[in-house]
Amino acid sequence: MKLYISEGNPHCIKALAVLELTGVKCDIEVISHEENVVPHLSRPVSPVLLLPSGQHLFSSNSICQYLYDVSGQASTDATNQWLEWEATHLQPAVLQSLHMVALQGKRVEAAAVMKEPLNWLEQSLSKRSTAFLTAEVMSVADVILWAALFPLLSDSSFEAGELVRGWFGRVDSLSACRAAAHRILQGNGVEALKTFLQKHAAPLRDAPATADAEDECVMSAEEIEGAAQVWAEGLKARSAAIERKHPILPQEGKRNVLITSALPYVNNVPHLGNIIGCVLSADVFARYGRLRGWNLLYICGTDEYGTATENKAREEGLTPQEICDKYHTIHASIYQWFQIDFDFFGRTTTERQTEIAQDIFWRLHERGFLLEDTVEQLRCESCQRFLADRFVEGVCPHCQYPEARGDQCDKCGRLINAVELRNPQCKVCKETPVIRSSKHLFLDLPKLEGELEEWLEKSIGSGDWTPNARHITRSWLRDGLKPRCITRDLRWGTPVPHEDFKEKVFYVWFDAPIGYLSITANYTDQWEKWWKNPQQVELYNFMAKDNVPFHSVVFPCSLLGAQDNYTLVNNLIATEYLNYEDTKFSKSRGVGVFGDMAKDTGIPSDVWRFYLLFLRPEAQDSAFSWADMAIKNNSELLNNLGNFINRAGMFVSKFFDGCVPEMLLNEDDKRLIAQVCWELKQYISLLDKVRIRDALKCILNISRHGNQYMQVNEPWKKIKGGDHDRERAGTVTGVCVNVACLLSTVLEPYMPTVSHTIRVQLQAPPTCASAQLQGPGSFVCSLPAGHRIGTVSPLFQKLENEQIEALRKRFGGQQSQSFSSAAADTKPGAPLLTPDPETVTHLTTQVAEQGDKVRALKAQKVDKSVIGEEVAKLLELKKRLSLAEGKNTEPAAQKPKKK
Repeated sequence: MKLYISEGNPHCIKALAVLELTGVKCDIEVISHEENVVPHLSRPVSPVLLLPSGQHLFSSNSICQYLYDVSGQASTDATNQWLEWEATHLQPAVLQSLHMVALQGKRVEAAAVMKEPLNWLEQSLSKRSTAFLTAEVMSVADVILWAALFPLLSDSSFEAGELVRGWFGRVDSLSACRAAAHRILQGNGVEALKTFLQKHAAPLRDAPATADAEDECVMSAEEIEGAAQVWAEGLKARSAAIERKHPILPQEGKRNVLITSALPYVNNVPHLGNIIGCVLSADVFARYGRLRGWNLLYICGTDEYGTATENKAREEGLTPQEICDKYHTIHASIYQWFQIDFDFFGRTTTERQTEIAQDIFWRLHERGFLLEDTVEQLRCESCQRFLADRFVEGVCPHCQYPEARGDQCDKCGRLINAVELRNPQCKVCKETPVIRSSKHLFLDLPKLEGELEEWLEKSIGSGDWTPNARHITRSWLRDGLKPRCITRDLRWGTPVPHEDFKEKVFYVWFDAPIGYLSITANYTDQWEKWWKNPQQVELYNFMAKDNVPFHSVVFPCSLLGAQDNYTLVNNLIATEYLNYEDTKFSKSRGVGVFGDMAKDTGIPSDVWRFYLLFLRPEAQDSAFSWADMAIKNNSELLNNLGNFINRAGMFVSKFFDGCVPEMLLNEDDKRLIAQVCWELKQYISLLDKVRIRDALKCILNISRHGNQYMQVNEPWKKIKGGDHDRERAGTVTGVCVNVACLLSTVLEPYMPTVSHTIRVQLQAPPTCASAQLQGPGSFVCSLPAGHRIGTVSPLFQKLENEQIEALRKRFGGQQSQSFSSAAADTKPGAPLLTPDPETVTHLTTQVAEQGDKVRALKAQKVDKSVIGEEVAKLLELKKRLSLAEGKNTEPAAQKPKKK
């Protein structure tokens, strides 16, 4: 066997260390970064292990596993799990950080990139009592993770947890490991990696990976030549995207796609987590589908019935309908600013909602799928009303979570009857409710369970259901379905048409999903062509994970029981939760960015869309971070994407008088075209499966390939040379501006304004977008030689640290602490605080809202102790407002009385 290594290649450290530790007999040969020892590869790689059979291994992790296996130390499930995490999570972050440290001198940003994987490693180590990752003795996983981290953690000033440092030191103390690192880095640390890093684009964190992070798409000469031939065909005979004409209806022979996003509650303002979980994710997929030529309808609307609306109306001194009208407008305005391109945005307080909901009710009743039963409910005597599930909290009877709601525990996910809660409390007045009896109607879920399971098996098996949607649904079925109450003792809702229950309304989670149907019916009177047409229509539901059971079990049972050929969900797309920094969004505490605040930050909506989609919580909860948003904007948008597109356009304008130059392709150009085409196909494959976040990484990879190609070929230098160099500069510039044109296409679902701006600047033909996204995707020359582009200007602006820090403080709920401490530090005679206009405006609004709340409580003759608490809050807010205005809040010194 022979191991080929390159000095200055960080991936060679692990292979060399494992070879020494295992004692496997193997020759070692040092090769340059340009030397290719694998015959069938079109690019040089290292390390490479030449096997006795003549085959080559060129994945560093595979080489390490092979050497351990040969030495008789086979991998275990535990080590394999660690290697998968290293390849898919740790290695991309490490390489991105190394680029920042070695090439850009950005140590702070690099530390921020590494924070998440290092924290995860620290937490994992805290759960183990062994000296190493899987046992008391070192495994291949220890060596591979140590080698990945060595270039960064060998610098003792690089921030890492105590347990990580301890584990790293134990592996690092082995002479074989130290010798391997020294041989590759020559004692020069990250400086030794510069040549390697300049030749390899920094990968993106969380990029889709099925092998080692350093592996790229390996293409044959035939594939490269094929991509170049497709490119040369250009846009001839390509048709433009079909213009939308309303009403959109299913068509024979078309792919008819119906998209819904969970209906947002009308009684509050959506925060960033609500927006990414439902409407924004659905919008990306809808825009993508239209570009692909699908016949697609995207509908949504506000969910307006229920106790939440009644209580909001009471708080604001309005009628429920007035509250719905007010907040429906607010929601519509927010989604318009975020560029959510609904085909129709409706609401549930309509006659069609009543008509369709009551029809489904009667069909269920006539077919024997409804039960009557007497229910014990919680009633608040102070508020004089039965409490809806979401307006009572207490201790979960299953997991002891102290803030479980009356219908479901957010921690363990199990369903709860409100009367089962321990220490229940009314969320409105904080009083302890009492148990009272009331007769209600139930949907007989057990009777429908067999039919539901049969449908689910087919839908999950043939459609795209996210793993969390499948898991939550199966857990409901595993526990066995129980009858589900569909009526409530409320006033504000769709009335139950049954004579014995005429004083009741439908429970919101029986009623609300029917809103999809009624909203479509308000869009077109031919709504049944979408909703009673399962043979022709594909239905996609988008939501956060807490809404899954109602869309996968309760609502499908209602439609199955109605036996009216309803269209049921084929693809259920659920996200995890998006948190804010290290906590939850809270309007009352001033924590987090809500939809109506985002536009006041001065950050364009496209940047908000990009960052939310970049960290879309697909497999696990994620957290919005101002620091990370700045890093992603400045590195990915400004330095990567914007830099490439702007330079490509500027070179055409500056060097070629605004006309795309002639392009004479060589092998390097064809290889780039093939790489970009491969990324495009990945993008399409991922978005077809609604892998929205991963597809975004493909866009950034295309730009990264373009930047690297431009840097290697240096057209700005070659334009000053002889005829051959000028010709070469023209080819490189022409190829780059065509890559920029492709980027305008793939960006459209994510950043529609930026996409449009690029197309305008390049004067891109209208057929280019749809042409390149047809079928599996094809990267073609959209801007041929002689094409004249428009005026080119920068697409993005840098987010400065001062700007981000101000926003972080503004939305961090820190005002109370900062002003309290300021008050404590203000002594008599001390200079007053400098007025802060932004904070003054914010606190003025809070004072007004709290004043309204106090007046409303007094009008309702609520208990004096409750009013007293709210008055105290109002006085504290007024004090903080005075401080913010620069006023001294100390009482004026009293003059001595005259005698």
